[in-house]
Formats: sequence, C-alpha cells, structure tokens
Amino acid sequence: MAVSKPNTPNKIPTIFQCNSKGRENHTVVADMDGTLLIESNSFAYFALIAFDVGGILRLFLLLLASPLAGLLYHFVSESAGIRVLIFATFVGVRVSAIKSAANAVLPKFYSEGMHPETWRVFSACGRKCVLTASPRIMVEPFLKNYLGVDVVLGTEITSYRGIATGLVAGPGVLVGKKKAFALRKVFGSSETMPDIGIGDRKTDFPFMKLCKESYVVPSRPRVRPVRQDSLPKPVIFHDGRLVQKPTPLMTLLIIIWFPIGILLSIPRVLVGSMSPLSVLYYTIQSVGCPIKIKGTPPLNAKHSLGKKGVVFVCSHRTVIDAVYVSACLGIMTTTISYSVPSFTEFLSPIKTARLTRDRVKDAKLIESILNEGKCLVMCPEGTTCREPYLLRFSALFAELTDQIVPVAIVVKTSLFHGTTARGYKWLDPFFFFMNPLPGYEVTFLEKLSSDQIVGKSSHEIANSVQEMIAKTLTYKCTNLTRKDKYRALAGTDGLVGQKPIRGGIKVAAD
Repeated sequence: MAVSKPNTPNKIPTIFQCNSKGRENHTVVADMDGTLLIESNSFAYFALIAFDVGGILRLFLLLLASPLAGLLYHFVSESAGIRVLIFATFVGVRVSAIKSAANAVLPKFYSEGMHPETWRVFSACGRKCVLTASPRIMVEPFLKNYLGVDVVLGTEITSYRGIATGLVAGPGVLVGKKKAFALRKVFGSSETMPDIGIGDRKTDFPFMKLCKESYVVPSRPRVRPVRQDSLPKPVIFHDGRLVQKPTPLMTLLIIIWFPIGILLSIPRVLVGSMSPLSVLYYTIQSVGCPIKIKGTPPLNAKHSLGKKGVVFVCSHRTVIDAVYVSACLGIMTTTISYSVPSFTEFLSPIKTARLTRDRVKDAKLIESILNEGKCLVMCPEGTTCREPYLLRFSALFAELTDQIVPVAIVVKTSLFHGTTARGYKWLDPFFFFMNPLPGYEVTFLEKLSSDQIVGKSSHEIANSVQEMIAKTLTYKCTNLTRKDKYRALAGTDGLVGQKPIRGGIKVAAD
C-alpha cells in the first residue's frame, strides 16, 4: 500500500516503516551518503582517491582543505563544501587515474558501510537508481558492478585533455532541487517516477516528493553495517595502500606517521636482506616485526641433501612470504615467481627463480631445483589476495613431487598494504615494513601422506591442498586466478609492462 506524500520533511515516515515484500516490480531511488551508506560524511572516500592518485602530499592538501569545506558546508551551502573537496582531490589528476582508483580502491570501503535498513528496501526492488552529491566518476563502479544499480546520477566533473580541472560541470553539485531536476530528466512524467524515494536530510525532500512513497533514514549513533555475505557480490580483489578508512583523525595520523614509517622501513628491509638465514627469525623480530609460528616444520626439511627437495606450498599474502617461511625454517630456500621486480629480487636473502609461463620450461626449472635437494617455497595462487579467499592453485607442483608441505600464512597490518596491482611493486616490502608492527603468522601443516597423493590427479591434489589451507585460515576457496585479479583491478593479464586491456572483465566468486 502506497504511503501518502507528506507536505513537510518532519512527517516523512522512517525507513523502518517501509514494507520491503513484493517490491520486485518496483523502482527505488536513494541518496548515497547517510542513506545507502551509514555515514553522511564523504571525506574518507575523497581521501582514498587523493592518496591513490597523488600520494601523501595530495592527502595532506585534502586534509588542509577539509576545515574550509566544513565551514562552507555548515554556513554557506552543502554544494560549496563539496566543491572544495572535489577541487583539492581532483585538480591536475588524470581522469583515467581517478577511474582506476574508483574501480580498484573504493568498492572495498563502500561495501563495508552499507546501511542495513536502506539495503533491505533497496535490494528488494527490481530497478534501482542512486542520486548523490559525490562525483559520479567515484561511485559508479561500485554501484553498478557490485550492487547492480541501473541508474547512477551524481555530480559531474570537468576535464581538459584528459586532466581533471577540479571544477564541477553543469548543472553543478547534485544537491537539493538539482537532484529532483536530474530525476525528472531521467524518469520523465510523474506516472513513470520511482515507486520509492529514500533520503536522510531536508535537502533530499525535493526528489523524494516526486516518488510515490517517501522514507527518511534517521541518524543514529550506532548502526551495524550490512554483512558482506548479504551483498550481491563480495569484494574479493581491491587495491590501494591504505588499510583503514581515512577519517580526518586517521588521515592526520597517517600523515604524521608516514615519514616515521619510511625511516623504519629502510633498516627493516636491510636487516631482512643482510641477516644470515640461521638468525633471520630473531633479527626480524628485533626490529619490531613479530612472527608467530604454528605447527612444526618437517624435520627432514633441513637435511634433504641427496634426496628430492621438499615443496612448501603457501597461501600468498605479500611478496616476502617466502622470506618469512625461510626465516621460520632457518635455512636457505629457493622461491619461484612470475614478475618480482629486479630490485626486490636483489634485496631478497633467499634464491629466486623466474617462471616463464611456458608450462614445459617451468616444470623443468622446478624439477631441477628439487632434484638438487633444495627446499622450494612457492605460492601456487600466482598472486596475492588481501581478503579471506584463496585463489585457484596451479597443479604444477603436484605433478613434480610427492614431498609437499602446506603452509597457511596470515599477514597483519594496520596502516599500509604491502601489495599492489597498479602501483610500483618494488615498493611493496617498504610499505609493509612502514606499518608500526607488521606481523606474520606462519602455520606449517602436516606433510601430505602417500594416501593423500597416490591414485589422485595433480588437480585433485592441488585442490586438496587449497582446501586444507582454507580450512586452517577459515578462508573460502575460489576458482579465480591471477588473470582475473589483474583484469579486474588493472585491466591487464598481470604481465610486467603490459598495457591495460580495454573493458576488462567483471569478477565474481565461485
């Protein structure tokens, strides 16, 4: 039953009063900040873009501009405050870089802040539209790719020769009556207007009044966001260096810590690079990088000379996984990789061997390492994944040896991610060690028995190892690959120096 449209914002029923059943053929339109998202302040999302496209200096500029934006927002207009944030974040930045950050960085943080009551109603409707004062270029990838939104109406920015000017295009910042104007432009007459309009403030009332039913999302101090598994598609792959949502206070802490982190990371990297492997476990911990070992490495791993080497099959979290496993073993090992930067390879205290992506050649390389009795540390996922998922395991290792030890790895960071798909990979170890207390937890599982290997295909063994590690970590297994990750985040197949592929692909979990 339709709710009659009130004459004043104070009489609008709350979202809690909206019945979400039987809405499959209805159209819903919702504001974003404070409505679809719990938080009404969009500073954190601008900060994520600013750091990704311009580093610490751009983030500092945005933080300096935020008090002015706040004053204008409260004492002049919402539009004036948002214009300041847009200018500080976007001016002089390539539009392609903004799009890339919006696609790879923001969905993770947007998905963690969804309002449960708004989502209850929003997800029940067949056709979905979002109105927002935020730049459309920021919000559209998340809304369309992860929530299945049909129409996104947001503030448009201007550019010159592919460079953002920091200015807003007509009709200006989408607030108040401009939202109503944009809605009329898309939906036409009153007969075809959305069935449900949802907002959270008085400036949303003009567009809500056009809808057949209107509901307001009241501001409440404690609202639990929607669980990730309740959304249409989980955010498995994401990029960007920041671990936490950069609120103004967190942004200030990041800026203050950044130079300290750089000074910490350099000696930490050098200590890890130059320490003998027999004492590396202790030297890494002595510089504030805790390592926790669970399980027991096989006793014969250190005495495999003259025998075929042991393969330690690991989940992949950062580029230095193999170094940490070697530190826990206290012996020299060899690791293999597809595209480790030369500088990172130079700093590595263990031996590295490059794969060619030619299966026959790679098999010969791995077999030669094992036949020499060397221990091999490898990550058959082929790339890192930050979320609690394991990518598909390549079965190559299971074709070449029956000396297999699964290793479950967990990385603990608080400020910066030590991985990237779109940035400078040689900086990955430095960003990891820029965290105040970057931690590793390495769990050695039982070596595979003959019963787990004999009579099984290499793919069955690889899947079994993946499941063992996933169960240990309480992660989920997927069939996603390195190629899926890089096409989703960077528009490439993950090859060094490759130009982005037009269009890319959409990635969903198995």
